[in-house]
Amino acid sequence: MATMKAGTVGPTPVIPGLDTESCYAALKSRDRRFDGVFYIAVRTTGIYCRPSCPARTPAFHNVSLHRSAASAQAAGYRACKRCLPDATPGSPDWDVAATVAGRAMRLIADGVVDREGVDGLARRVGYTSRHLSRVLTAELGAGPLALARAQRAQTARVLVETTDLSFADVAFASGFASVRQFNDTVREVYASTPTALRGRRGGARTPGAIELRLAVRTPFAGAALLHFLATRAVEGVEVAGPGWYARTLDLPHGPGTVRVELADVIDAGQTALVPARFVLHDLRDTAAAVARVRRLLDGDCDPIAVADHFAGDRVIGPLVRRRPGLRVPGHVAGHELATRAVLGQQVSVAGARTVAGRLVAEHGRPVTTDIPGLTHLFPDAATVAGLAPEQLPMPRSRGRALTALAGALADGTVALDRGPERAAVRQALLALPGIGPWTADYIALRVLGDPDIHLPTDVGVRNALTALGATDADPMTWAPWRSYALLHLWTSLEEKS
Repeated sequence: MATMKAGTVGPTPVIPGLDTESCYAALKSRDRRFDGVFYIAVRTTGIYCRPSCPARTPAFHNVSLHRSAASAQAAGYRACKRCLPDATPGSPDWDVAATVAGRAMRLIADGVVDREGVDGLARRVGYTSRHLSRVLTAELGAGPLALARAQRAQTARVLVETTDLSFADVAFASGFASVRQFNDTVREVYASTPTALRGRRGGARTPGAIELRLAVRTPFAGAALLHFLATRAVEGVEVAGPGWYARTLDLPHGPGTVRVELADVIDAGQTALVPARFVLHDLRDTAAAVARVRRLLDGDCDPIAVADHFAGDRVIGPLVRRRPGLRVPGHVAGHELATRAVLGQQVSVAGARTVAGRLVAEHGRPVTTDIPGLTHLFPDAATVAGLAPEQLPMPRSRGRALTALAGALADGTVALDRGPERAAVRQALLALPGIGPWTADYIALRVLGDPDIHLPTDVGVRNALTALGATDADPMTWAPWRSYALLHLWTSLEEKS
């Protein structure tokens, strides 16, 4: 399809699952909970916005709805300069339903189309390129190339506004094939030139450093998230301090680091901005780094929907009110979390952390960073697969399970990139020796972003239910948010200890 020029508004797409009246009501109330769930385009101005945009509410008959920023851009609309709709949290529906479209969007955000093309994206989700394009166009209003183009435009804007890179370097770091393509896209999407965008803010001075603010829905229990991550921080790979957490990143084009500031934001229904500072060896990894840190923060969660589900529940309801906005901590690297899950079998959190630190010190890749304490990348799957079980500081049977898992990750038998269906990943994990339901489900909880995981054999869960006098609770009533119930139970137990 030929790309429309800015201001040339195309026909309104039919978007399944969006009720125009309800969405318009959200627009009138400027409800931030719907930012990223859908986008409002205005025919008379040729501009698209997030629902919470502070601009004057357009007339109902001038409004059209879009599931993605790429859909609005493909229809000829430009991004609003006031609300920056392309920088909103993603839709929580992508994790809840885990449809093909949702899984593909996670991979596109990670830069898969730029690195591997549409064929590579299609292989990862298990479809042909043609069928995947049909699915994405039907559900999101745009095909994979248009969605990737929107991602490149957002990355370019971030680099233009936050670094001193030349525009040629920004173009190629963002994934554009030429400077001309970069210039044309910025003008079309933002109705502005790169020079005008850069004029709005000063640039960062450290080479490779990018200062960002990652949008999350509120309430946001940042302090609890920080405590969870700090308690499990592996020496050399992660460090934490008062109000902040940092770690190394193993990215497609080289290493990097991120430092995020985490604090509670209680105002419900707003959008919080989590400050994050990235230092990247190769700025082409900007999109991948941001996507992975957003996964770590559970950045696309809708905490109000979660809280509403537990309202009235005698066990989880009081915990939600005590700790509003609690997140399920994700992870930046599937192979790392899977390795740590095996290390954590039948040992304490502190014990697993110690063993992981020894593994990093002996087999991790040293890196130079500007953050004290960050000295290594976690060993990759191929490295761990090449170790003899007797070399590992654990029972030999568990060592065999770890090397078998690492081998399956290294050769692609098991993929933890959110591309395959969750059920298929779980089945592949359980087929490996020494990988039981707890390990497979813990990986699904933190790597695959499954919001509905319950760990009935987990000692912490059983102890928390006993302490609450709720051993007769039925976890099925907590679906489809059992992962959040699980985190509330773990947190309640830690508060008592």
